[in-house]
Amino acid sequence: MDEIIYFEDVTVGDTLTFGPLAISRDEIIAFAAEFDAQPFHLSDEAAAETHFGSLSASGWHTTALFMKMFVAKMQAGGHQDASLGAMGVDELRWLRPVRPGDTLSGTSEVIEKKASRTRPEMGIVKSRVTIMNQHDQPVMTMMPIALFRTRPA
Repeated sequence: MDEIIYFEDVTVGDTLTFGPLAISRDEIIAFAAEFDAQPFHLSDEAAAETHFGSLSASGWHTTALFMKMFVAKMQAGGHQDASLGAMGVDELRWLRPVRPGDTLSGTSEVIEKKASRTRPEMGIVKSRVTIMNQHDQPVMTMMPIALFRTRPA
């Protein structure tokens, strides 16, 4: 494993790329059945009666797939050991449907960082994330606000 990347090692402008990850029809339906059981996430017939036209993944599923890809990249690159979770997400947008057979990938760019005023053991890192399909079309954007451990004294 690479050296641990602490808050002090993160620089505005740093980028990570992650993925690819393919999504299947069965995965879309299974996620929807458990977490977002709207008809257009469960069948082509129901989706045909909406603006989607055919089965599409829940936006929450797309967000979960981002986490799967991102955490795998973080673990492989030494970033996960200093990760302390997140404070939230700004400006989450689902830009186009994710369909069965799509392959997703993404980029994350650090756009802001600041030391915590009240917790010296951590810092705050805000990033701009874009998730793309196999046609290089953006399907989701968001700005996660993550917490990173500072370097031990």
